[in-house]
Amino acid sequence: MMNSLWISATGMSAQQMNMDTISNNLANANTTAFKTSRAQFADIFFQQTQAADETAAAGSPLSVGLGSRNMALSRMFSQGTIISTGNALDLAIQGDGFFQVQRADGSTAYTRDGSLRVDGEGKLSTAQGYALSPEIQIPSDAQAVTVGIDGTVSVTTAGSAVPRVVGQLELCRFLNPAGLTSEGQNLYTATTAAGEPTVNTPGQDGLGSLVPGSLEQSNVNLVQEMVNMIQTQRAYEVNSKAVQATDEMMRMANSLRAG
Repeated sequence: MMNSLWISATGMSAQQMNMDTISNNLANANTTAFKTSRAQFADIFFQQTQAADETAAAGSPLSVGLGSRNMALSRMFSQGTIISTGNALDLAIQGDGFFQVQRADGSTAYTRDGSLRVDGEGKLSTAQGYALSPEIQIPSDAQAVTVGIDGTVSVTTAGSAVPRVVGQLELCRFLNPAGLTSEGQNLYTATTAAGEPTVNTPGQDGLGSLVPGSLEQSNVNLVQEMVNMIQTQRAYEVNSKAVQATDEMMRMANSLRAG
């Protein structure tokens, strides 16, 4: 009978992780280019209590499952809604791909957040201060910066009405983006599960194009997340009821008296 206590405990633990995941999705509903996560579960191995030849139904061994466990968190990389911001340095990726950024330790990270800025050194960077890779240097006398849908970065300087190309943005795509590791701050790092990266200009090799003056919103579906939350609450409640029922059965068994 003790097995039912531990089985229900694993179910409660799994649903707690599910609730944490849903809460994180809801908390990031307004985070630029955030991608929804989903908790995945697996059953714990089955305990065989009778062999197949000992049961009434030949070939059907009697076995009981021992609960569930968290298996993985999968990230859904579906396209988020693109909205216009009017900011020339805001870039949304329409389709597949990530911007490459250089972190402080020299490693490369990936993001779909196109909230770009020009930092104090004149480098085109993300809002968090990570410089784009390859590096694009904006002249100090630049009066306007424009980015084309193909990633061409042009500037207009004082005394010249003709824009001058100063760099080329590149995008990177992975065969399995769900295999990337989330590092926070809208950053991902590559893993062997994600596959080898493909780097090219926007619109080439299956990469998406850029939408200047716009940002990609999160792909969190608020209605779906609320439904998932209710289901998770009910599953947790049912498992807790199973714990209470088992406890009551054990209490009754302990209170039996010989006649």
